[in-house]
Amino acid sequence: MDSSDTMAAIGCTDAVCRIPVLRPLVGMDKTEIIEIARRIDTFETSTLPYEDCCTVFTPRHPKVRPQLSDIEKAQSSFDFEPLIAKAVEGTELKTFSFDCCDQ
Repeated sequence: MDSSDTMAAIGCTDAVCRIPVLRPLVGMDKTEIIEIARRIDTFETSTLPYEDCCTVFTPRHPKVRPQLSDIEKAQSSFDFEPLIAKAVEGTELKTFSFDCCDQ
């Protein structure tokens, strides 16, 4: 997948999302993100093996050149409400703080 395919896929995602999609790599590179995670003591947790939305919902053969019309059709035929209710029931609030400018 080249960068133009990646940008097309991101564009499709953005077009069907009603909430902001946070992408830390837009403002920082991976090394910076790992460094911050280590500093705020979340790195070890983030590397634990468990099923999350990335592993549960990733298809075996993902499309590298998605078509917006296909995404809109699939999204409109899916009932998200039970999943949203389950996610809200299992929500935990954790507060983290760090001074990103401390070196």
